[in-house]
Order: sequence, then structure tokens, then C-alpha cells
Amino acid sequence: MTVTQYLADWRPYPYEIAETRLEFDLAPRTTRVRSQIDFRRKGAGDLVLDGAGLRTLALAIDGKPLDLALAQGERLAIPAADLPDAFTFSAEVEIDPEANTALEGLYLSGGMFCTQCEAEGFRHITWYPDRPDVMAPFRVTIRSDKPVLLSNGNPVSQGAGQAVWHDPWPKPAYLFALVAGDLVAVPDGFTTMSGRKVALNVWVRPGDQDRAGYAMESLIRSMKWDEEAYGREYDLDVFNIVAVDDFNMGAMENKGLNIFNSKLVLASAETATDGDYERIEGVIGHEYFHNWTGNRITCRDWFQLCLKEGLTVFRDQQFTSDMRSAAVKRIHDVQTLRARQFREDAGPLAHPPRPDHYQEINNFYTATVYEKGAEVIGMLKRLVGDDGYRKALDLYFDRHDGQACTIEDWIKVFEDATGRDLTQFSRWYTDAGTPRLSLAEDWRDGTLTLSFRQETAPTPGQPEKPPRVIPIALGLIGPNGDEVLPTTVLEMTEAEQSFRFDGLGARPVVSLLRGFSAPVTVSREIAADEQALLLAHDTDAYARWQAGHDLALDALIARATGGEGGAEFGRAIGGLLDDAEADPAFAALCLSLPGEEEIATTIATRGDIPDPDAIHAAREALARNIALAHEPALARLYDAMQTPGPYRPDAEGAARRSLRLACLGLLSRIDGGARAEALFGAASNMTERQGALECLIANGKDSEALAAFAREFAANRLVMDKWFMVQPLRAAPGQAVARARDLAARPDFDWKNPNRFRALIGGLGANHAAFHAADGSGYDFIVDWLMRLDPVNPQTTARMCSAFETWTRYDAGRQAHARAALGRLAAMPGLSRNTSEMVTRILAGGA
Repeated sequence: MTVTQYLADWRPYPYEIAETRLEFDLAPRTTRVRSQIDFRRKGAGDLVLDGAGLRTLALAIDGKPLDLALAQGERLAIPAADLPDAFTFSAEVEIDPEANTALEGLYLSGGMFCTQCEAEGFRHITWYPDRPDVMAPFRVTIRSDKPVLLSNGNPVSQGAGQAVWHDPWPKPAYLFALVAGDLVAVPDGFTTMSGRKVALNVWVRPGDQDRAGYAMESLIRSMKWDEEAYGREYDLDVFNIVAVDDFNMGAMENKGLNIFNSKLVLASAETATDGDYERIEGVIGHEYFHNWTGNRITCRDWFQLCLKEGLTVFRDQQFTSDMRSAAVKRIHDVQTLRARQFREDAGPLAHPPRPDHYQEINNFYTATVYEKGAEVIGMLKRLVGDDGYRKALDLYFDRHDGQACTIEDWIKVFEDATGRDLTQFSRWYTDAGTPRLSLAEDWRDGTLTLSFRQETAPTPGQPEKPPRVIPIALGLIGPNGDEVLPTTVLEMTEAEQSFRFDGLGARPVVSLLRGFSAPVTVSREIAADEQALLLAHDTDAYARWQAGHDLALDALIARATGGEGGAEFGRAIGGLLDDAEADPAFAALCLSLPGEEEIATTIATRGDIPDPDAIHAAREALARNIALAHEPALARLYDAMQTPGPYRPDAEGAARRSLRLACLGLLSRIDGGARAEALFGAASNMTERQGALECLIANGKDSEALAAFAREFAANRLVMDKWFMVQPLRAAPGQAVARARDLAARPDFDWKNPNRFRALIGGLGANHAAFHAADGSGYDFIVDWLMRLDPVNPQTTARMCSAFETWTRYDAGRQAHARAALGRLAAMPGLSRNTSEMVTRILAGGA
């Protein structure tokens, strides 16, 4: 039976834990786990412990055996009247890691024992109060014939077949970790700002050592940055990272023992793209930064998940901005937010960053919690200023170290540190939906009046929403391209609000929402020549990019709905190509047309029904027209952006390669793939090789290149994931589903591995026109595979259901196909709780 959890029902746990002691005797099918937990009463209530899939062998209180009948189902309860004020609960259980295909709790990955306990995985290991507000130091003994035995904290003893670890910092069970396997370390060290020496290790399988160096470099940079930017020092003697092949998520911040999906650790020039390197650096930083924003201070309950995740995403965004290009990073973050979170806000899966109820917490590891949560932090920082933000964070760490906290605790810190009343701002945490900001301009006698209006569309469970605080950063650009007003932040607090700017000599163009100062959509009347002026002269990189992006988007929508468009955008691109001062990474972003999903979203927002086939045709036609109009400049840039010397994964080289591949993507529309074919054969790095391969697939000239790629990398699981992904992603819409079927029939399609499954199924789902094929074949293919995966790995299945969250925006025929496919999934016998919740919510959007 599905049970809905409500924030309003949360109650403190009536016991605290002085220490948790665990002993593991590891075996693939019969691992024994012995636990001793020292409890102290702190309130009224029974002792309630969680467990799932456990074979309970013994239970005791202070050594006195308990009836095993207490351990029925997933809840063990002992009446408070039967318990002293302080006692030790002990249990012995047996679990089967080899059969754990869901990859929650303790499981096997290629013969290596590893764990994943967030959010509620620890209950699959032993009986425990599996909730984030119950924190304790852990002492862990591991016995196994595996040569490397790791857990949280500091090593106490290491011997043949046994290791003991002690974590002195109280933590909830979701941060527990254990790894045992045949591993080798890439070691290094770090000296903290107080002079403490920390031993660092990145643990990988034998043979992968030469691809772990960048992860170690990223870890050291992260530790140094967190000291400099936030004053946060690492607090243990060792820090270990382990690369795991089978992992449902990207990585996990377990205290002192971070477990990573191997794709976010292993990299070399020949096997990883520039994007892979940047993601490795960012995720290494993200998980390390959790040491303070997630571990030392954790969340009181899972409703507060965005407290740790939104803040830590914001911190990793700052880190990447400092390591690379801040302007380009900001644009990338906005693109991600719009592609994932705005889409979520506009559909049946919409929810606030801090929801008030859930059925399955794993379904709330969403873009709203992560990316929108980070945007809320960014707005808060903009409102209180850099000094106010630093003062508040220092107070947060000082006041709440060692605690499990709430959003209210977080907001109170800022109010106390800055003296501001943030009651209205808090609505960003409790209200779902993306506010729509409308702008009307009035120009009279040297005075510009800007009148703003905000409104947020109804979302499930929230039909009406009061106005929020919206920081609007803007500037004014004169007709000659000069900036007449530098960046100014307006604070909008009402549903409708006006602001005046006096003493202007000529009517300026408004550079709106600089730096993307709030996660809102914008509605305004702006002429194409004004957008072109902003693209050419705006001093804010985000606003400059947005102007060009809007030009392209307007042209694509016009073409997709039966009109013409693109002339002004084409001229603007010509100016950009002639700009020798342009940052190559920024120029590459400007050359990249809006994606088909964004075009469809914008058409739907304007009240029309998007046609995936027409959208695809419009985008291809505009790209071809740009290539024809600017072929000499594009070809010149393509040649000029070659990176001399050996590959380096730095920002400068990545920027040049990104522009080169943007030019190649356009030129391949008119040269028949000749340049892509030459680059594929000559490229010395995966960035250019994969980019060339994608162009060849789009041109239908990929057979030889794909065969050569597979021959070279057949033994490299991560590189072959790319091979499986790019084919359905870049194939022509009419061919993508058939190609995905052929790939799924291959013996090396290891569909039980989350990376391989996401590569193929996610690749097709990201091919907008193919997934939304008019005959429903895309929907059917993906649902067939979700039905197969759900009994094996419900967490991955449920997350991939989100491909269907926009199904109601399309025509009646596509809706009928989607509803039928989703109905098959919903009616599947034994459907998991994870997937059932997701598909029920998605289908409710069409009610």
C-alpha cells in the first residue's frame, strides 16, 4: 500500500544515539550484519526501527533476546514502557548483496561490495531509525577476503581480512558507506589551512589508474577553494573516493568516503570529452562541499532536501565559475534550468523546492530541488549582497554545526545576519511554478517607466499563488550601443510594480534580467533590431547571449508555425563571426540554436500546439541557411580553432574546441559531412572525435565510423555508453526508433547497468521528434523497456518516466498514443511504488 508522507506530520524521534557499532562479514549471497546501537531516551514514544529485505537472526535489548516476531514487515516497534532510559539495541541480520539489483543498500558491482544509502537505503542493511535527523558516530568492522576494505571516517586498524573504521562526527544513516573490493589507489595529500595533513585517495579498478588523475586534481582544487571562499576546512585524517560501475546516481557524499559513478571519475583525452572533464570537476567539488553543507549540517527530514542540495549546487556552480569562465558557466546553468526545471514546473510533476508531501522520496531528487534550489540561493545572495551572504553563511556554520536543520533555520540565519524580513522571500521554497514576468515600457520626455507584472500559473495542489520577491537586475543601452545605466537591481514585491528612470537623452534599450537574476520567464515587446543591438553591445554576457537566443527562437517558431524568419538573426551571427575579440566559448553558445524541446515549450506557452516534425524541419532549415550565408567565416573559424599541441582539459582549449565543433555542426549541413569525416579520422581527443561522429550520424554517413569506434573501444564500458547514446540521439527522427531497437538487441546492451540503460533509452528520449513520433513508436519503445527494468531497478525506472511529463501539450493523436503507453505501464502487475507514483502523477496531467 502506498502511504503519503506529510511535512505537517513530522515529529521528533524520541531517542538519541550515543554510538552505532556495526560488524560486517561479507559474502555475495549471505552477508551477516551485526549491530549494536546505544540509545538514550529524550522524549515520549516507542522505539521504531526501519528494515527492508532483512533475514533477522537475533534481536536483543541490553543482551536480553527479543522475540523475532517483532521483525515482521518493514517496521520494528518496541513499546516505550518496555525500555529503560538508556539501553543498547542489538541485531544480527543476513542480506543478499548479489540479488540486490535495485542498487540500494549493500550490493555487488562487478564483484565489488558497495553501498548506496540515500535516501532510505540503510534499512536494507540492518534495523535502524533510517531518518536524517537521527545522527550518531559510527564504528565499523569489516571482514572479507577482499584486499581493500573501506568505510566512513578514519582507519582504526587494518589487517588481513579485517578493517576497523571510526567516524567521530555524528551522521545520519543515509551517509553510511562501505566498499570492499580489488582496488588500487591513486594517492595524494592536502594540508589544510590550519596545518593538518590529510591523506587523499581515488580508488579504481586495476588498469584504470591512468584515468583517475584529473579527479584527484579536482579534489585538491575543491578543498583549497572551500577554504578560500567559505572558510571551511576538512575535518578527518583521510578522504577517499571510489569509482563504481553500477550506480543509480552520479555520486554520493558519504562522510570521508565518497562513492562515485565511474563516469564521473575516469577520464583521459582519448576517452572523455571536455564536457566530461568539466562534469568531473564540478561533481567532485559538489560532493566534497557537502562535507559541510549536507554532512556537518544535514537536513532534518526529506522535505528539507533542497536545504543541502540547493545550497551545495550553488556552491559547486561558484566553484566551476572560478575555475573556468563565469559568464559561460552562468549561461550553461540557465540552459540546464530551462531544459529540466522549467519543463518540470510546467507539467504534472511540478512541486515546490520544499514539498509538503511525498509518497516515494527518491522521486524528489529533481531539478526543482537541485537547480531551482540553487537559483533561490543565488537570489538570496543578490538581495543581501556579498558581505551579507558571507556573514549569514558564517553564522549558519557556527550556529548549526552538528545539527539536522530546516529551511526555516536557514532563512532565520539570513534574517539575523542582515536584519532583513524574508517572510515573503520564503515563498520561493513553498510555492511551485515558474513566475511569468511581463514588462511594459513608457517613454516620455527623457523618462523611461518600466511597469512589471508577475503571475504564476496554477500547479498541482496550488491553484493560486501570491506575489514573490523577484530581484530584477537590469541595465540600459543607448541607441549607439553605449551603456547609459550600469547593472541595477530592482526589488519587485507586488503583483504589479513600476520603476522610473529620469534624465535620459534618448530612448534606451532595456537589458533585462542580467545574469539571469531570477528563475522566471519573460514576456516583453522588443523589436528584432533591438535584440541585435543587445547581442552586439550589451555589457552583460548573459543578457547578450539571451538577446541572440531570443532572435533565433522567434525565427524558429515563425518557421515551425508556417511563417518565415531568421534574417535578423543571420545578420547578427555575421557580426559575431567577425568579432575577433569574442570569447570562443561564448561564440559557440551563440551559434548553437535553441533545442527542439525549448521551441515546443515556447509554442505551448503561447497557447499553440507544437508539431515536433515541423519544429525539427524548421531548425534544420535555419541551420542550413546560416551555414550557406556564412560558409567562408565558419570555415575560417573552424580551421583557426584547432588546438595546437597535446590535449589539455583546460578552459581555453575547451572553449576553442567548442567553437570549432559549433562551426562543424553548421558546415556539415552543406558539405555532406566531408569535414566531419576528416576530423573523425584525425582527431586525437574524444571531444572532437565524438563531435565528428555525431555530425556523421546526422548526415547518415556513420557506418564506417561507428564500426571503427566500436572496434577501438569495445572493452571500455564508459566510452561504449557514448556510442549507444549518440546513435538514437542524432539519427534522423524517422530512423531513430528502429536504430534504438537494433541497439537494444545487441548482447552488449547491458540494460541492468544504469549508465548503459540511460545512454540508449535517454538518447532516444532526448531526440524530440523521434520520441514524439506521430505513430507512437517512440512512446511504446521506451515504455516497453521501463516495464522490463522496473522489477529490477525501480529507482532508475521511475526517474526515466519524466520523459513523458509534457505529453499533454501535443496533438490529440500523440496524446492518445502516450496515454495508451503510460496506461500499459500503470497497469503492470507488481509495479514498484517508485514508478507507480510517477506514472500516476504524469497521467493525472491529462485528466
